[in-house]
Amino acid sequence: MTLALPLVSVIVPNYNYAGALPLCLRALRDQTYPNLEVIVVDDCSTDDSPAVAAGFGFRVLRTPRNGGPAAARNLGAEHASGEILFFVDSDVAAKPDAVANAVQLLRSDPAIGAVCGNYDPVPLIRDSLLEEYRCLQQSYWLIADEGRITTLYTALLAIPAAVFREIGPFNPRLRETENADYGRRLAQRYEIWLSPRVRGVHDHDHDLATLVRKVFVRTALHIPMFIRKPTFPGGITSGPRAWVSIAALLAVLSVALPVLLGPALWLVPAAFLALFVAGDLPMHRFVARLRSPVFLLYFVTMHFLLNLVIAAAAIAGVLAWLWSGRFRNLYEVPELAR
Repeated sequence: MTLALPLVSVIVPNYNYAGALPLCLRALRDQTYPNLEVIVVDDCSTDDSPAVAAGFGFRVLRTPRNGGPAAARNLGAEHASGEILFFVDSDVAAKPDAVANAVQLLRSDPAIGAVCGNYDPVPLIRDSLLEEYRCLQQSYWLIADEGRITTLYTALLAIPAAVFREIGPFNPRLRETENADYGRRLAQRYEIWLSPRVRGVHDHDHDLATLVRKVFVRTALHIPMFIRKPTFPGGITSGPRAWVSIAALLAVLSVALPVLLGPALWLVPAAFLALFVAGDLPMHRFVARLRSPVFLLYFVTMHFLLNLVIAAAAIAGVLAWLWSGRFRNLYEVPELAR
């Protein structure tokens, strides 16, 4: 006799994603898992997202004010009836077996408190080379992290409702790094797994200004967490990613040496550039297997630019940490960490 399948509450936080939302909701309607409810939480969109969601016949909630994805997810969780919560961002189309595989993984071991998913290396909506870069880069980074992790990826996230109640809600003060904060809290009590069996297709940013802003802000906001725990993913001692950003910054700064002291010193920025490329060589090989040499050159160029942004944001974050006690205590919210 098989056990009854638990009800899964799929929660879709949304803000102004009317373009991708139909693809997200159609993918949820096509899930192979039979016992689920879908709740779309609209965070005061100014486009026709609520009408799009209502057209699918799903339940639509609306936040009282625009509060960011943490507040939207919390509101959805408050109204969910399921034994398992499955969060999926409105710019992600989950694969048909994503919910079923996540449920199976959660039920396989009570020590697992959350299962996160990865993206395909192609965008959901292909409308710029920048989006192609970002999609490949994010997909590879998640592939490299697959297994047990100590952070949280909320674009595709399954968590038992009882665990969510135990850990508490997402911190509504955080609009950009709520996932890392929640992962830090959750990992103290449960295992978190990033599984290739839970997959989706992501509509990444296609505008450079938007991407630069997001990368800068999120990197800076992570600094208090990195300083407290340097081994946290992305921290200075957690692996090659931070050192790649440092190499990119030093490559630019050291250009002053040959200008001021002679052409022989062009070897210095060249050496830092070589270190930058070598630090992410497995990712570059991954891209080379999938795309043309011309696109690989574009990929490396964009990756260099984004790593300069990361380095500048890290410096800004350290200065903010030194200057502001409020920034140092950004993740200190005792009433949320039950």
